[in-house]
Amino acid sequence: RFSGTFVGNAESASPAAAPSPPAAAAAATLPAVPTIPVVPTIVGVPNTVAEAVLNPNEVKPPASGTRKARVLYDYEAADSTELALLADEMITVYSLPGMDPDWLIGERGNQKGKVPVTYLELLS
Repeated sequence: RFSGTFVGNAESASPAAAPSPPAAAAAATLPAVPTIPVVPTIVGVPNTVAEAVLNPNEVKPPASGTRKARVLYDYEAADSTELALLADEMITVYSLPGMDPDWLIGERGNQKGKVPVTYLELLS
């Protein structure tokens, strides 16, 4: 037999640890801390309604920076902000500040909308 007391030993005479207060009771004693909402912003873009949906029909093309692109695959527009594409057609494309880099604004005649970059072969 070993001398000394082991945890879980029935012969142990050590007092049981005092139960700790429940987490809810401990939290209730702490002062309330105000939280500050975090609003994502884009540098250079006013934060009026940064999350507003981009309406390509209201966007003017930049004076420079437009390119021609050949459409590689048919693309069906998911909503009215996108432009449906047909394989092998030629469109004009450009990007806008703060726009997702995986998308461009495409123009075909008087139609305009977002188009996925992966569906395009950029020319000129």
